[in-house]
Amino acid sequence: MASRTVYIYDLHALSTFLSQSSNAGPETHTQSIEPWQRRESSLKFMTRAVACMPNDAGYASSSIEGRVAVEWFDPSDSSQDRKYAFKCHRQQTPDEPGVDVVYPVNALAFHPVHGTFASGGGDGVVALWDGVAKRRIRQYQRFPASVAALAFSSDGRYLAIGVCSGFEEGKEREQEDASEGVVKVFIRELGESEAKGKGTK
Repeated sequence: MASRTVYIYDLHALSTFLSQSSNAGPETHTQSIEPWQRRESSLKFMTRAVACMPNDAGYASSSIEGRVAVEWFDPSDSSQDRKYAFKCHRQQTPDEPGVDVVYPVNALAFHPVHGTFASGGGDGVVALWDGVAKRRIRQYQRFPASVAALAFSSDGRYLAIGVCSGFEEGKEREQEDASEGVVKVFIRELGESEAKGKGTK
């Protein structure tokens, strides 16, 4: 995703189009499928991950520059005024006070019940966020390598976390760690209110 353009498709319209095409017979049909919306990302640097809200109201996107943006599908001005972005997945350098090392936000996943979301970064950290209250709910202990993927179970009871060494550590580190098996999947069982937002009652 080197571009900063986000293409949004209406999956119901795509499904209808595909079912009509498959019933049309053996002849080949070509038609351009246009996105429902085409937007420029709110983030200045390359997009790393995108995840849709479970209520279909909007989405979150992340970048290589340690930022996450939260946006809504509704194109009205009042809805678009609600979009925002924030910094995350940054670690202070011990030898240079006030200087942060910025890590890419590699993964995003929305909780299917509470609508909160998790972000995973190149710093090996997973954080839970309340998009409504615009604040972090909690941050988990650092994992042994960069977080590459996140997924909640359909009932929201479990969070799967995939980790592996990433480009942020350089080729030398990647080759050293290859024999140590740094590719791992962790499953976290969430408490009943662990992923519940602060803005949710």
